[in-house]
Amino acid sequence: MKLLGIYGSPRKGGNSDFLLNEALKGAESLGAEIHAIRSFDLTISGCRECGGCDKTGKCVVRDDMDSVYSKLIESEVIILATPMFFYGITSSAKALIDRCQALWNKRILEKPPERKRQYDSGRGYLIAVGATKGTNLFEGSEMVAKYFFDALDKSYEGGLFVRSAESKTAVSERSEVLKEAFELGRKAVIGERFHVSK
Repeated sequence: MKLLGIYGSPRKGGNSDFLLNEALKGAESLGAEIHAIRSFDLTISGCRECGGCDKTGKCVVRDDMDSVYSKLIESEVIILATPMFFYGITSSAKALIDRCQALWNKRILEKPPERKRQYDSGRGYLIAVGATKGTNLFEGSEMVAKYFFDALDKSYEGGLFVRSAESKTAVSERSEVLKEAFELGRKAVIGERFHVSK
């Protein structure tokens, strides 16, 4: 099976990267074919809301998103990892997600109405890391992730949510969190839900 990891942080080698790396190792340990992209390294403009994809399910904007669409479609599992920026996901990850309006339209155009509530293309998971301890820290990012995966015809199966990670490599010193990330990768391959909040 193909699994795509999306590194959503503009900072390489930080906490969300550490956790996604562990999750990918967990998935690979069960034989998954791993692919990864870093949203910040791509040139992706925001959705123009131009309606160009309404009747075709294809975006009319030409940029690096052209190479991302096939990866999103072909992957049976996607794990999105992001730090929290003002209680939300990063701008580069959000631009990628917003451009999936085209895939939402593709789903609407191609899927019979009676199957709209079924997910036939796989599963999605979220890894989110924040410096604060806020009770509602991850609510916004979870909603975005849920509807991102919905647009891709994938079910949202939860994720790993880590608070109090202030320094760049804080999670590297939290062995229990790294183990949870590895387990998330394994559960993603098996097809099980996963929800751990630390």
